[in-house]
Amino acid sequence: MISTAIRLARVGSGSELAAAAVIGLGYPCVMLAALIPNLWFFAAAVAATYLADRHLHRRNSYLINRLSKVRAGLPIRFLVRQLLLILLLARMQLAEQTIFYVTIASLLLFYALQAPHGALVTLIRLRRRMPVVTRNIDLGMLNIPSAPPKRLLNRSAEKMLHLDVFAVAGVLIAVQSGAHVVGYAGLAITLVLAVAYVAVLMPYTRRGRRVPPVDTVLESIDTWLRDYRPTTVLYFSGSRESAYQVNMWLETMKQLDGRPLIILRERHIVPQLGPTSVPVICVPSATHLMNMDLSTVRVALYAANVGKNIHMLRVPTMKHVFIGHGDSDKVASINPFSKVYDEVWSAGRAGRDRYALADVGVRDEDIVEVGRPQLAPIQTWSGTPKNPVPTVLYAPTWEGWDDNPGNTSILLAGENIVRRLLEAEEPVRVLYKPHPFTGTRSLRAKAVHDRITAMVEAAAAERATDPRWAKDASALRAEQAAAKAELARIEERLGELGATGKGAPKSGKDEAETSRDALPDPAREAELAKLRDEWNDAYWRSFGWWEHRVITGAEPRLYDCFNESDGMVSDISSVVSDFIASGKPYAVTDSAELGVEEFKQQNTAVRAAVILNNQAEPLGELLAAIRGGESADPLAEARRELKAYLLGPDEPASIVQFNDAVRALAAKSEARNQGVAQRTGVEVALAAADPSDSAPESTGVDSTVVG
Repeated sequence: MISTAIRLARVGSGSELAAAAVIGLGYPCVMLAALIPNLWFFAAAVAATYLADRHLHRRNSYLINRLSKVRAGLPIRFLVRQLLLILLLARMQLAEQTIFYVTIASLLLFYALQAPHGALVTLIRLRRRMPVVTRNIDLGMLNIPSAPPKRLLNRSAEKMLHLDVFAVAGVLIAVQSGAHVVGYAGLAITLVLAVAYVAVLMPYTRRGRRVPPVDTVLESIDTWLRDYRPTTVLYFSGSRESAYQVNMWLETMKQLDGRPLIILRERHIVPQLGPTSVPVICVPSATHLMNMDLSTVRVALYAANVGKNIHMLRVPTMKHVFIGHGDSDKVASINPFSKVYDEVWSAGRAGRDRYALADVGVRDEDIVEVGRPQLAPIQTWSGTPKNPVPTVLYAPTWEGWDDNPGNTSILLAGENIVRRLLEAEEPVRVLYKPHPFTGTRSLRAKAVHDRITAMVEAAAAERATDPRWAKDASALRAEQAAAKAELARIEERLGELGATGKGAPKSGKDEAETSRDALPDPAREAELAKLRDEWNDAYWRSFGWWEHRVITGAEPRLYDCFNESDGMVSDISSVVSDFIASGKPYAVTDSAELGVEEFKQQNTAVRAAVILNNQAEPLGELLAAIRGGESADPLAEARRELKAYLLGPDEPASIVQFNDAVRALAAKSEARNQGVAQRTGVEVALAAADPSDSAPESTGVDSTVVG
């Protein structure tokens, strides 16, 4: 019942729901206490509302937004509480005393100070906001000043309003004790602190504390672009949750020949971006983007089909390529919108055949097979489980934008899959790693996810006390303690390097300060990569190889889960295609109940899979293949053949294929521009430039940032 209420209220925890209930009941209690009047009842109810408010704000609860929508926002709640304090004074026969009038005047003055405070905070934020956000670009020429201390601007309205605590407490003590001087002192402290808050903010509005004007910033970016002369751009636009789609291409961009650049369109993606030494420019405004000097760019890569792509697609001097964010049999992999690109790059032959079968207008000659460079970290299966207890990864995709039952197994089959794995006759370990979008559109999917999480965690708790594992647990206790200590050490070092689990800055700097200070640091990047590998190794050693686990968030990474598991259950998504690179047994759920033959006919990636129905009945076949090696694995050869079909050949390496494709397309772009220049008699940018500027040479990797 509580979990249902939490889900309906869209809050993150029971404590948030409890805090909301305290606010809902607390204010009527405050009013009742003022009317009775009862000073102690009033003080207790007021304290409860203060604490509940503070908890919701610290948790950044969704309810804060909802309360504002129904005209019960933070200023109103504080105002009501102060009006009820005045009512209490009147009901306690103090309406003719000086304390009554001083309290009213002081609270009115306190509220008058809210206007300049709010205006200053808004002005400072606006004047600190740059038209672009960058990483790995030297903006020294702009002389960007340091940001105000975060404590001044973070949750500033809440902090300002909470200064009335001194006034309210002082007045209540004065009423109880009869010492009105205490009330005057409390009111004075509130006013002095409010004036001081406003005064401290004022210097940050001076010209020397502002970021440079928009035109100056954009001119500096264009100057940097002309010096750096980018040749290949990775362009990305998307929601906060979709950052993984660009993060998967960071390492590939770093390894590209020439001078790569990453262009983002949403500010919220920048903090989600993983560590990279590739220059990054976030340009929220379409007008600013379309006026940027990108004349040296010859190839633009697109990781997602989104509306804002049109702002880059309009540039004719570069060739446009859809690279996507995974290879799968989903409808998104044959999107008719792909016709707008000059080329569509697929991992292997399967991508080409999908477009041919779909007949959505993408020509065969415009499809290039480039492999999947991201799959290099995936380890090949040895043919037997890593540990005495096999590990099975359940990695369902999300519910999608429509209610097609074939989108995800989590709705109809998820609980059956997990239950059968947990209750298998011969024990297995379950790793549950859902898609980051799971439950974002469908409350039903969120509810099933919560139940699966509860099932896995309950089974993990039960297994922790199972005598079958007591001896192993005892033997590994020292190693696990050491691994946990190592995790703490690594996380502390990651914090010192200014990186969270997602590689985002953790320093509390604002966008302007981050853009100024986020310069390329190869040594830091190398250390971060080393630390993340060490973190991953320590994470898996920090608990037993028989312990079930729910894994959400960016760490450990999906491919790390692939390497830790001996088999996988998933859905029609790029997860399946990527997992095939490991050569390990896998199962896919036919949630739409098409039937095995039709399901395989429609979905290439499942042709070497164990096909599950919504009851997950054939799951035993997967477990037998995992435990028994190739002798009990009739699909082993089919997986090898399917891997080559889906992901392309192992040689040459995918990054080599990808680089070759970039060079070939850059040459086509340069030829096109030269041809236009000759036909029109108009010089285009770089027409007489060194060809290496637009078509990178094949030797070496140059990701050096020129300031």
